[in-house]
Amino acid sequence: MTRGARWSGEWGRPADVTPTESAPVDVDVLVPTVGRTAELAATLAGLAAQTEVAFRLVLSDQSETGDVAERPAVAAMVRVLEAQGRPVTLLTHPERRGLAEHRQFLLDHAHADAVLFLDDDVWLEPGSVQRMLDALRSLDTGFVGSAVQGLSYLQDRRPHETEPFTLWDGPVVPEVVRRGTPGFDRWSLHNAANLVHVAAELDVEPGGWLPYRVAWVGACAMYDRAALEAVGGFRFWESLPTGHAGEDVAAQWLVMERFGGVGIVPSGAVHLEAPTTVTDRSVDAPDVVFAHETHETHETHDAHQHEHEHR
Repeated sequence: MTRGARWSGEWGRPADVTPTESAPVDVDVLVPTVGRTAELAATLAGLAAQTEVAFRLVLSDQSETGDVAERPAVAAMVRVLEAQGRPVTLLTHPERRGLAEHRQFLLDHAHADAVLFLDDDVWLEPGSVQRMLDALRSLDTGFVGSAVQGLSYLQDRRPHETEPFTLWDGPVVPEVVRRGTPGFDRWSLHNAANLVHVAAELDVEPGGWLPYRVAWVGACAMYDRAALEAVGGFRFWESLPTGHAGEDVAAQWLVMERFGGVGIVPSGAVHLEAPTTVTDRSVDAPDVVFAHETHETHETHDAHQHEHEHR
């Protein structure tokens, strides 16, 4: 296993081991990007501050020019990561087949037991990746998320949206979440700066974390790679049109019902609040991935109704 980051006093020395794409690490950090430079540079700066955990960066660029890693701010952060001894894999993936396909493309390049899908507009507090990894291992669950928080909403308290907050009490177990189930109502926990306000009431020790029940966690989620692969990863992309969203929701619901999944609080993930680059959200992935369940539910209801009418 590779060590954590080399500190600046070692950057000018030859590395003991030259980082390679196949070097063993604790976490593969998978970052899909398109059309962003400043936000991506901030995201990579946050990763450079994750000095305790051994990780590899896999960055996939879907911009038309495919040169985001050559832009000065991004290139500088890549050089920092490499100076720290981090393996870095830079990919271009120009053909746009949708969010789910891009995530599957990244997953296909992963080797580590844990994979962190991190959006290109998220800054991480130092220690965030280590906390997520600790939670994933100690809870023996399918995924752990750090929900992104918009700090422009720091003075905007929404108690009606944080009401569904519930800590996990005991082992994390599989759970089915769908629209219409009680667990779905937890979606509001991750609006605005809601989780910041929840954390302030919990008085968690610095560096600590508590697991709580989620509907899903967007933008920053660490998976047990074997669990994600066991449910098919994001291969459902083939059933989706290019214009879609909610692919992370669908994948997490599949993982949750077999292996469980949690969020941790406090979350060190900060949303940079830049305009979205996903302009076509005409299809919500869970509506397609779980469409058969709706059909089966309707069939069961019709059968029961027919039986009742003929008694």
